[in-house]
Amino acid sequence: MRLECHLGMTRRDWLSLLGWLVLCQLVGIVAGVLTTPDSPWFTALEKPSWNPPNWLFAPVWTTLYALMGIAVWRVWRLGLHPGAVRLFLVQLALNFAWSFLFFNAEAPALALAELIVLWIAIVATILAFRRADAIAALLLLPYLAWTTFAAVLNGAIVRLN
Repeated sequence: MRLECHLGMTRRDWLSLLGWLVLCQLVGIVAGVLTTPDSPWFTALEKPSWNPPNWLFAPVWTTLYALMGIAVWRVWRLGLHPGAVRLFLVQLALNFAWSFLFFNAEAPALALAELIVLWIAIVATILAFRRADAIAALLLLPYLAWTTFAAVLNGAIVRLN
């Protein structure tokens, strides 16, 4: 007999959800710790007037990584779409790489090129998730919107500098 938890989810469901949430949050935490957004180089960059305040990025990304974790978990637990999950992991790796290209390599133009590839990978992931679970696809739309904004901001920084 299976022990059912709250909301009809098994212990395995809760643990796997936790695992995906932790993985996604760790990507953001590690990238944040290993990159240098407070560097003199970044501080000296010319930024557009609509550049968000620095304090906004942490809560936005924390929320987006949580939505991403829930989305991939919804698809993963179906067990029928391993390609969609692999695609998610590819875009997650691209997400992780952007911070290093922009902040550590101090290469905004290269970071912008990588961000375009990331954007395409996110769209592909959304389409793959939609075939598996429409809610999972919808959960990734705020991430796509923020990444679109980030690409425009990154492009403005390249243009201004």
